[in-house]
Amino acid sequence: MKYTCTIEIEAAIDKVASLWSNEQYFKEWQDGFIEIEHLSGEKDMVGAKSKIILKQGNRKIELLETIVSNNLPKEKIGLYEHVHMTNTQTTRFEVINEHLTKYTSEVHYLKFNGFIPKFMARYFPRMFKKQSEKWMRQFKEFAEGFQDREPTIDK
Repeated sequence: MKYTCTIEIEAAIDKVASLWSNEQYFKEWQDGFIEIEHLSGEKDMVGAKSKIILKQGNRKIELLETIVSNNLPKEKIGLYEHVHMTNTQTTRFEVINEHLTKYTSEVHYLKFNGFIPKFMARYFPRMFKKQSEKWMRQFKEFAEGFQDREPTIDK
């Protein structure tokens, strides 16, 4: 299963990419985000691995993220592995003008494990895309509201 989501953000590409990649801000725009823990490799570089913990309802979800490529502010590709599914996510930022950035997220589910995830993917694929669109809208609101503050990048 594959899908693509796109949104425009009223901010310069460097600021958008900086805010999007800065882990200290994840909680401000990803509801359910609990933490990210760097596990191995050089942080933010190809091959680096991190554990991401999210809360969905009453349960915690753990994902293993592996950086496939990182050419920010233009593009970042990650591989995400979970007990129930594996997917890649390609995030792209494109300059529309000096104050407007196009944010695109391409998600490709490579594998679903178990009856329920396979069922949901087959009969309710829109629910996966809706979550991506929700986080993108939340990020847009966060980034556009951040205009008066200067982002800090922790690397």
